[in-house]
Amino acid sequence: MIDGPASGTGRPSDAVRFEHITKRFPGVQALSDVSLAIAAGSCHALCGENGAGKSTLGKILAGLYTPDEGKLLVHGDEVRFTGPRDALAAGVGIVHQELAFCDNLSVAENLCLGAIPTRRGLVDREAMEARAREMLAEIGADLDVTRRLGELPIAQQQVAQIAVAVGGGARIIVFDEPTSSLSQHETERLFSLIDRLKARGVTCIYVSHRMAEVYRLCDTITVLRDGRHVATRPASELSESELVQLMIGRSIAEYFPKHVDATSSEELLCIEDLSLAERFEHISFSLRAGEVVGLAGLVGAGRSDVAETIFGARKATSGRIFVRGREVHIETPRDAIRLEIGLVPEDRKRQGLVLSESGRRNTSLPVLERLSKYTWVRRAEERELVSEHFHMLRVRAPTIDSTVAGLSGGNQQKIVLARWLAARAKILLLDEPTRGVDVGAKAEIHALIGELAAKGAAVLVISSELPELLSVSSRILVLRAGRLVGEVKAAQATQDGLLRLMAGIE
Repeated sequence: MIDGPASGTGRPSDAVRFEHITKRFPGVQALSDVSLAIAAGSCHALCGENGAGKSTLGKILAGLYTPDEGKLLVHGDEVRFTGPRDALAAGVGIVHQELAFCDNLSVAENLCLGAIPTRRGLVDREAMEARAREMLAEIGADLDVTRRLGELPIAQQQVAQIAVAVGGGARIIVFDEPTSSLSQHETERLFSLIDRLKARGVTCIYVSHRMAEVYRLCDTITVLRDGRHVATRPASELSESELVQLMIGRSIAEYFPKHVDATSSEELLCIEDLSLAERFEHISFSLRAGEVVGLAGLVGAGRSDVAETIFGARKATSGRIFVRGREVHIETPRDAIRLEIGLVPEDRKRQGLVLSESGRRNTSLPVLERLSKYTWVRRAEERELVSEHFHMLRVRAPTIDSTVAGLSGGNQQKIVLARWLAARAKILLLDEPTRGVDVGAKAEIHALIGELAAKGAAVLVISSELPELLSVSSRILVLRAGRLVGEVKAAQATQDGLLRLMAGIE
């Protein structure tokens, strides 16, 4: 079904028109015969699961990729970009999910990198800094242009990216998952900036899997699934549940097993008076088999530090850890793995995966001793184990030997989870388990958490998304400034109540 416009001559009101766009990568059909139009001056969302092709389509428009088939029209004229410089010359810019700047250069140097002013063969710093201030003023931003860019918060680096696009004359800007690394406050500032751009007639194309952001910003929503165009509809005429169903092709309710409320009497993990200097202190709680416990707190409260200390990635200053009623001393992650403790870290790319390696090698990492004989890995057994868990978690990859770096965020996260299922971990510490994944993968991960608890695992879920904690947890612990300040049953908790507890507001 294609609800959006088909091929034909671009209308004057169309800022962008894709006609029968097809793009292939080795082993992957990223886009197949995609046709849609984006109205001038609108904010148009591209939605879909990870791997649906939305970022690929945005990068084709920004000149980063060239389509294998089809036509691209900008303001009615057919174009064929050979790089981002061509796209910017035609008035198209992009704000990347992962920043593409030189951290060691100043803000001014980054903003003027494509055309640094010179005088008598030398860099004219005064003119360069003046130009950088003009570019920032054009979007209503105020940054110290002499500061090294790498010293700025991520949100301010995003602002600099937007300044490059607008300052380069862009009237069409692609925002590719721009809030993935931003706090709520930084996100709101970005939204205000996008509102100002829209008011000036700039066409915004917003690539995101976050429903609230899509409905907050966008006039029209296009849904892609498996590289194909599914629908284009006004945001006001598409409910959130309908949008989710279009994205994943089925009802989201199909994923959710009956919530596990009952807990066994077996206490798998007990933490007593655990402290880590300058991070957190006097933390005590327990996890029982069959239980999912949430851990909430503002950024900097110490949530990730607690999980990393339990896992042996950090050395506790004081406190005791008990596993199945026996006191244990966890000095390294290897000790934790032997005790059947697994950690899914907050940053999967830096801490959870070896991006240059295959899905097979990433999955089997913690169980190589079990799969080895006389230091030689039994490859057939390894492949069988990994294939079983790829199938169980619905990992979408050409093969188990595909490089992890080339997979979508949701499939990368599933591989981190597959690792601990393969290792038979019974105590799971999940730090932001659904960050950066689409709604379909999120639902699958939530369902998997419930299934693991039903099979007797004890699960600690750390999340910045309070609706997630409320939906998957039986009870929620709250950290504030490194101290445990409360515990509430999820059935009796509210987002407002949790926020007040996190912030220390009566």
